[in-house]
Amino acid sequence: MIDKNQDITYTVKVPVGKAGQRLDSFLAETLSEISRTRLKVLIDEGNVILEQDAPGSSALDPSRKVLENQVFLIKVPPPVSAIPEAQLIPLDIVYEDNNIFVINKAAGMVVHPAPGSPDGTLVNALLGHNLRLGDGSLSGIGGVERPGIVHRLDKGTSGLMVVAKNDVTHRLLSEQFSDRSIKRVYFALVWGVPNPTQGEISSNIGRSRINRKKMAVVRGGGKVALTHFKVVKSYGKAVSLVECRLGTGRTHQIRVHMASLGYPVIGDPLYGGGSKVKRQELSDTAHAEIKSLDHQVLHAKILGFVVKSGQEPLFFESNFPSYFSKLIDELDKM
Repeated sequence: MIDKNQDITYTVKVPVGKAGQRLDSFLAETLSEISRTRLKVLIDEGNVILEQDAPGSSALDPSRKVLENQVFLIKVPPPVSAIPEAQLIPLDIVYEDNNIFVINKAAGMVVHPAPGSPDGTLVNALLGHNLRLGDGSLSGIGGVERPGIVHRLDKGTSGLMVVAKNDVTHRLLSEQFSDRSIKRVYFALVWGVPNPTQGEISSNIGRSRINRKKMAVVRGGGKVALTHFKVVKSYGKAVSLVECRLGTGRTHQIRVHMASLGYPVIGDPLYGGGSKVKRQELSDTAHAEIKSLDHQVLHAKILGFVVKSGQEPLFFESNFPSYFSKLIDELDKM
C-alpha cells in the first residue's frame, strides 16, 4: 500500500528513439499519470535530476533535450490538501474591517500551504481566526488554497500584507498590484555600501539555470522587474540600511536585484554572501546577531492601497521587528 504522506520517486530511462525530445514532453509521455504542467513545476523545483548528479546540484530546464540512456529520478511530494485546516495560530493584525485584514507577518511564516509547508501558514492562521470569531467571510476568495491572498511575502521576509475578505475587494486589490499603483516600501540591511547610493535596478528576473530553486537576473526571457533603492544609513563600509520601493512584484525581487549589484541582503540563505574584509569591521556581538539569523534581514514596512473605488487610499507603517532592530542597535555602536 502506498503511503500518501510520503514522496513517490520514479526512475525513468531514455530509450532508443526518444533522444532529442524536450525533457518535460518526454516525461509526460512516459509518466501518463502526471500532467506536463505538474512535471514542469517539479523540474523547476529541483525534483527532477539526472541519476549521476548529486541531489540538489541539478540545473535542469523543462526544454532541455534528453539523450539516449540518460536516467532521470523524479521525486513527487505528497499532495497538499485542497482545503487548508483552520489553526489557532497567533497573528499580528494591524487593521481589520468588513473588507480587509492588514497583517504584520512574522519572519519564518509561510503565506499559504505548499509541499514542505502543509500547515502552520498564514492561510491556516486566517482560517483559524475566522473560525474563532464564527466568521466565514474568507471562504471562496482566491480559491480554497489561498483564501483572500492577493500578494505574498517570502517565508523569511517580515512585514505588512493585505488580505481581502470578499470578491469585490479581492478584484480591486489584484488590479492595483497588476497596474503597479499599490505602494510597497521595504527596508533591508545589505552587505557593503551601494555606489551610487540611490538609483533604480531594471532587469528581467527568471529562474536560474544554475540552481532551479533560485531566481536570477537573466538576459533573455524572464519577467521585467523594477526596484528603486536608496541608502538610508551606512555603517562604515560593511553594512547599509537600504530603502527599496517596488515597481514590480517578482519572486525574490529585492533579494535578487541587490545581490546582482554585489550588495546582498544580510542573512539571505539563497543570495547572501558579502566581503570577509568588510565583515571584519563588525563587532563580535553584531557577528553573533547575524549568525543567529536563519532568514534575510528584509521587512515590508509601508503599504498603501485603495479598498473602495473613489475613496482615499489607506496607508500603514509597521515598526522594525526585534531581529531587525536588535541588529541596527548593534551596528549603531560602530
